[in-house]
Amino acid sequence: MNKSLLHILFSAVVLIMASAPAFSQNTSAQESRKARLEEEIRILDKQIQQNTKNQNKALSNLTLVKKKIASRNDLIAESDREIATIEDSIRVKGAEIAVLQARLDTMSFYYTRLVKNAYKNRDARVWYMYILGSENLGQAFRRFGYLHSLSEQMNTQAKKIIATKDELLEKKGQMEKMRSSAQRMRNIRMGELTKLQAEEKESNQLVNTLRRSGKKYKSDLEAKRKQVEALNREIERIIKAAMAQNQSKKNKKAQAPIDYTLANEFAANKGKLPWPVNGPVIDGYGQHFHPVYKNVKLPFNNGITIATNDAEPVKAVFDGVVKQIVVMPGYNQCVLVQHGNYFSFYCKMGSVSVKAGDKVKTGQVLGKVGAISGEAQFHLQIWYGKTPQNPQTWLRPR
Repeated sequence: MNKSLLHILFSAVVLIMASAPAFSQNTSAQESRKARLEEEIRILDKQIQQNTKNQNKALSNLTLVKKKIASRNDLIAESDREIATIEDSIRVKGAEIAVLQARLDTMSFYYTRLVKNAYKNRDARVWYMYILGSENLGQAFRRFGYLHSLSEQMNTQAKKIIATKDELLEKKGQMEKMRSSAQRMRNIRMGELTKLQAEEKESNQLVNTLRRSGKKYKSDLEAKRKQVEALNREIERIIKAAMAQNQSKKNKKAQAPIDYTLANEFAANKGKLPWPVNGPVIDGYGQHFHPVYKNVKLPFNNGITIATNDAEPVKAVFDGVVKQIVVMPGYNQCVLVQHGNYFSFYCKMGSVSVKAGDKVKTGQVLGKVGAISGEAQFHLQIWYGKTPQNPQTWLRPR
């Protein structure tokens, strides 16, 4: 085998080994992320379309559009990763083809030598004379064996060459499919970029609308602030009552003590709790500023708000006991579930299928989301005693 052929083989094998992890990467995780992002965009699109005719929903629409832009950027990033994975696979397949081609060239070279040798001695009489000219019977058998082996080698080599050619054609076909897939992904990516540009334009238009009606939207914001503060006061009141239940002997007889074993189990599952509904988070935990009036603080968010589908089932994030069901302006029906000295609070529900005192299991349906002014959104809070927590640090990563 010549040096250039050896170099091709060595380079190809190195590339295959180096790229093996990318080639063997399980793309199901990528597909799952893409499906989730596409579902988020579908939910956001639906709510934006419902809000478009209502000028009073400009701020809400701006929040939804900005989240959709973020999801679209993530979707484009997933497409980039998928294209990179396919291109890595194409490089690996090219290396495999190079190895096969080198092997085919080597086999063809030796096969040609066999054929030439057989051609030179194609006259059967030469073969007979070669055997008959043996000095003894043992040499005759050895010479016969050599000629028989030569014939078998030619047949075997011919079969190997045919099989290698077939394998080579198959791998080339696979490579072409990969190239087509990569091109299709690039086309999808370009379509997503076009949609992204349109969404960014829509976002700018909403910003301009809000700027033209500053006084009105600041008034709406103040009304929203009062709703949030009322909700927070009610949650704090309920939790304070629950935490104080062991302070008096009278309460001790009337109510069960706090289940600290359950509380420890809840704490041990931080970052692993299931999501109560499907959909993207459009308003995160903590203090945020108005997207247009940058010096205006929005009401502090003790939880997260998730855009979802109307009548979406709401599921408990962990085992616990339903402590109370309340109705709050702007939040519809709310269910408070106690997990020892931890609490999960589920709001903006249109219907509730549990009652105070019910024991619930992880994943059990508590009720369904109810659209408020046409918006199907769900609000979740998690508290440790009297301290609100960021629910996203408790829920499992998506």
